[in-house]
Amino acid sequence: MRIEAYTQVQQVYQSQAASKNQMKEKVGKSDKLQISSFGKDIQTAKAAIEGSPDIREELTAPIKMKIQNGTYEVSNESFADKLLEKYEETR
Repeated sequence: MRIEAYTQVQQVYQSQAASKNQMKEKVGKSDKLQISSFGKDIQTAKAAIEGSPDIREELTAPIKMKIQNGTYEVSNESFADKLLEKYEETR
């Protein structure tokens, strides 16, 4: 009687194990990617930056011309003032 009970219990466990394996096989796996609105904003900003030039020629061209002509002058006082301003910002 005990041997029969053991085989019956074993059959129950085997059928449960088989059904679990079948369930695992039925579940499909897929990858999914979701980008937050903040992430989308960052991507938009990066795209805008990549499309713009590194140097703004409309600002640098007049200074380049003055340097080439030898007419570019920097006031020592204004240079010192700006230097001190930057120093104060970093403190």
